[in-house]
Amino acid sequence: MLEVVVTGIGLISALGNSLEDSWQRLIAGESGIKLHQAFPELQALPLGLISNQPIGLRSLTQEVVKSALRDASLIPPLPDCGVVIGSSRGYQAEWERMARQMYGEKGTGGQGDKETRRQGDKDEKISPHLPFLCSLPHMNAIAVARLVGATGIVLAPMAACATGIWAISQAFNLIKSGRCQRVVAGAVEAPITPLTIAGFKKMGALAKTGAYPFDINREGLVLGEGAAVFVLESAELARQRGAKIYGEICGFGLTADAYHGNQPDSEGKGAISAVKQCLHRSHISPEDIDYIHAHGTATQMNDRVESLVIQKIFAESVAVISTKGATGHTLGASGALGLAFSLMSLKHQILPSTVGLKESEFNLNLIGKAREGFLKQGMCFSFGFGGQNAVVVLRKASKL
Repeated sequence: MLEVVVTGIGLISALGNSLEDSWQRLIAGESGIKLHQAFPELQALPLGLISNQPIGLRSLTQEVVKSALRDASLIPPLPDCGVVIGSSRGYQAEWERMARQMYGEKGTGGQGDKETRRQGDKDEKISPHLPFLCSLPHMNAIAVARLVGATGIVLAPMAACATGIWAISQAFNLIKSGRCQRVVAGAVEAPITPLTIAGFKKMGALAKTGAYPFDINREGLVLGEGAAVFVLESAELARQRGAKIYGEICGFGLTADAYHGNQPDSEGKGAISAVKQCLHRSHISPEDIDYIHAHGTATQMNDRVESLVIQKIFAESVAVISTKGATGHTLGASGALGLAFSLMSLKHQILPSTVGLKESEFNLNLIGKAREGFLKQGMCFSFGFGGQNAVVVLRKASKL
């Protein structure tokens, strides 16, 4: 049977500019969330910023892809490599800047600062007439293809907060079907924009002090920036070139609730279906799962429904973690970050802490402090607005 393995990971988050930095701070129980006033017209809020100012999609993408290739010991050009890079917000920051330039709002990206970015790529010059075609949703994936030197398949999935796992699933299928032997895949999100903040605030979804997943006093989500990109290869190709292996991708469950525009089904039917589908396709049972990296947004409804899903399928002993209290909610990239942290758990045999959790509201085996464990197989959840459910099973790397 054709196996799909991960041979490289690039990760940048509010915890650090590399996979190792983010991992070390995560297992130490630290958080990258701080109070920031990202825009003068908006009040200060807890945010998971990578630096002191909102980052640009282009620079974030370039750095994380380079990190993934370097980690996999690959040097471009890689003409036969597939590319699957997703984002739920894409170039929204660009579009907001262009709108402000068009309407000339002073102090918020209008005539007074149209020669340089108000937020985004540091010191990058922009034209006041930047063609909107350069910032269409798929153009970031095209840019990655140029960076990698890939002339094959290029995909740009967009599935709200489930985008990251959707991207990995598409890469997995490209390799399983024999269309590619290697794919660079993942998700990148630079969502700290005035409109994004205002929209989530209007919904009443934003926290005021921090992110506390599954906690009885949770307030809501904290927006965060981040990216995680992976090099996926067939086990045969990895064996041929003597690559290091983080773990094996076993299978996916992908469903939709078809229930509401932004609320999950209160009974978790679509999520339960995705989990069962994933277990079936991975040829394992619930008892085989050693831990679950939960979506864990720290919103009232998500944590309640997700807890219900876990309790209906898994034993009380299964370990459950959420990392959004450390990184913030990186929206479309959140599942990719979760996948990276899950692979690190398998590699190092460590369960990281659920940062921000003090008193759980739910009867789950939530990991409060990082600890060692015998970990062979894990599951990662990702649930998006509109009822997008994505679940993946990972297995510890075996000797090739």
